[in-house]
Amino acid sequence: MSLTNEGGKYLRILFVGDIVGSPGRRTVKQLLPGLRDNYEIDLVIANCENAAGGMGVTPEVVKELFGYHVDVLTSGNHVWDKKEVLQVIGGESRLLRPANMSPSAPGRGVGFYPVGDCVVAVLNVMGRVFMSPSECPFERADREIKLMQKITPIIVVDFHAEATSEKLAMGFFLKDRVSAVIGTHTHVQTADERIYPGKAAYISDVGMVGPYNSVLGLDPGAVLDRFLSGIPVKWKVAGGECIFNAVYLEINRQDGQALEIKRIFNKLNI
Repeated sequence: MSLTNEGGKYLRILFVGDIVGSPGRRTVKQLLPGLRDNYEIDLVIANCENAAGGMGVTPEVVKELFGYHVDVLTSGNHVWDKKEVLQVIGGESRLLRPANMSPSAPGRGVGFYPVGDCVVAVLNVMGRVFMSPSECPFERADREIKLMQKITPIIVVDFHAEATSEKLAMGFFLKDRVSAVIGTHTHVQTADERIYPGKAAYISDVGMVGPYNSVLGLDPGAVLDRFLSGIPVKWKVAGGECIFNAVYLEINRQDGQALEIKRIFNKLNI
């Protein structure tokens, strides 16, 4: 149950799982306004790396999601799949890419966002296990967080990673220094949400927003063809009933201590 927010003592954040294609975007449009009102949300963060056609993101999709009152967009290894993103990622502070990508890549992995009388810092990092080569996420997170702590105690981390072990390790690595470590990338919501004794809320994967009868949001037939034949196929986003996965976070404005984490799982026909 949500704490009584007397005097605005608690910051309420909604972290939305990986948005997949147009079905995911339509689901955000339909459900997010009600969730913002019901939970009295102060800030919405969402992962957008699959929001355009199931792979990548475009300037038009970024604008669309901001129009649905998503405040901050994080991403991951698919952020460059639509080259049009290069038109916007360098100049849009509310769109992040993993900080531990190549330093020559455009964009940024850290953002600071005023919310009332406090500032929320968001860090986007990417894992290395079963993923493309990148700088060590632990070392990069450590460096970034030391700088972020000079500005605000409220730090939310999107750890975009494949391996549950790597995500859990990151949670323990940061548990005393950040407000939340939220796993993304695998599109399957996990049931291991917790608040560490130190400070941080944690979940291995927040899940996704997109087609329910799918393989991670994609058409099952195309995915099965790939597994059965070994021949590359053109992916396409599935249709039908959709799910909306997110986590609700309640954080102390003064010290950034996580007070509550709650999984959200909704289904609807759109």
